[in-house]
Amino acid sequence: MRKAGARARAKNRSFASLRMTTLFRATSLFRMTSCFRVTILLGLLGGFVLLLLSCAQPPDPNTLVMIIESSPTDLDPRVGLDAQSARIDELIFDALLTRDEHFNVQPGLAERWEIPDPLTYVFHLHRGVTFHDGRPLTSRDVKWTFDSLLQGKLRSTKTATYRFVDRIDAPDEFTVVFHLKEAYASLLWNLSEGAIGIVPYGALGEMTRKPIGSGPFKFVDAEQDKEVILERNDRYWGAKPPLSRVRFTIVPDATTRALALRKGSADVAINALTPDTVLALESESNLRIERGPGTILAYIGFNLRDPVLRDVRVRQAIACAVNRGPLLQYIWRGFAQPASSILPVQSWAYAPQANGFTYNPNKARQLLDAAGYGLRDGVRFHLTMKTSTEESTRLLAAVLQQQLREVGIALDIRTFEFATFMADVTSGAFQFYSLRWIGNEDPDIFDTVFHSRNFPPAGRNRGFYSNPRIDNLIDRARGETDQNIRKGLYVEVQEILAQDVPSINLWYFDNVLVHTKRVRNLTLNPSGNYDFLKTAEITPR
Repeated sequence: MRKAGARARAKNRSFASLRMTTLFRATSLFRMTSCFRVTILLGLLGGFVLLLLSCAQPPDPNTLVMIIESSPTDLDPRVGLDAQSARIDELIFDALLTRDEHFNVQPGLAERWEIPDPLTYVFHLHRGVTFHDGRPLTSRDVKWTFDSLLQGKLRSTKTATYRFVDRIDAPDEFTVVFHLKEAYASLLWNLSEGAIGIVPYGALGEMTRKPIGSGPFKFVDAEQDKEVILERNDRYWGAKPPLSRVRFTIVPDATTRALALRKGSADVAINALTPDTVLALESESNLRIERGPGTILAYIGFNLRDPVLRDVRVRQAIACAVNRGPLLQYIWRGFAQPASSILPVQSWAYAPQANGFTYNPNKARQLLDAAGYGLRDGVRFHLTMKTSTEESTRLLAAVLQQQLREVGIALDIRTFEFATFMADVTSGAFQFYSLRWIGNEDPDIFDTVFHSRNFPPAGRNRGFYSNPRIDNLIDRARGETDQNIRKGLYVEVQEILAQDVPSINLWYFDNVLVHTKRVRNLTLNPSGNYDFLKTAEITPR
């Protein structure tokens, strides 16, 4: 009892410790008590939840059960935008192109392609491909997939992605020609897996209810907030998956997800558990943990219209005041890697030489002095950081508050419900915030985030960053089909951004896959998608 009481008191002290003067002490206590919290949760809830789970039937030897946090919103690949829709769609539908580990496009349904000029893309399709209902997949289906968006036959926000497409021709059954209004080098990326899959000719709204693709798995059934069931496509034109059936079971609660894996009533979960929970599950003999580098980026955003933050020296000083090391160790427990660019390191366009400002509090003080912000009663100026109620974000804000205080910046924290927080961020009503970028694997992300034509509300340049040189480089890269030339332009973009500091790139989150030992041959993809289900096998008992 005394031992349990001491641990409980340590837990209470951990949250108070975030206000202490040294980051080490605060984060060390947080580390100790967060592990304790997970252990207690698994212990207290385990008996009740595991009792319920024990009533379930033993695992089906022919079905892999994968836990996901929420239902897909729409399995029509022309419509669904959320992560679950996109990742399950990649199993049901084939795309014209695929992506390799460096996010270069590779053949998919199109076995080869030519670009005779910057406005013309010619694709040659594989022969012998059929949809799940037996219909052959031809150029007519490819043309229909995009015409249904471009001609307004189907309402989708994805239509804007293909706004540079003028028309699509299908001169024969196995040739598709895209004609563009203007040069758009990212077209290939937006024709690849993860962006859109090919649907049968004439398909409209019925794809939402019963999707029919040509991919390695066929849709069987779905029940909102309960499950999605797929089975192997035995007529698949490519390598057939070993799994007979996959059931995605929706489990919104993180603790219940952990307990289902621990009991064995579920087989797999990816990026669905907190770092502390993953560490707690490492000791379970029935579980295995796979880990690999990911691409989702955590960052700090600045409002460059703010009278203080518009000074580049202030932004550089803040970058020098942020110490990522303790944050990575004690909040993310090592399940994230430092970031220097919005592009992930796996990208063909990543610039490793574009290093920005690293932790150096003395340099931060010098920059702030040079900017005219001297100390007055220990404070140079106040900044306000807006944050959501999500726990890790609030902890990040508390630690940043301590780190900035060391260089004389007083950080005030304002916490809001997520919808209100996002509304303020997207409208520019902030000084300072932190969020994550998802879908940052193609260098066209620089246009989305940093081009001056993309100020809110129409675009996502939320910090109102404007640099004519950056605009020019992005525009040139967008119209350039030679990848080597494009890379050089994007390298320069990253070098300029590293000095301008319109935002601070914090870290990339690792992909963490937890699975039962009856499942093997799982290979992680940097994107964190569900491609591992194409090769996974269930070990016979």
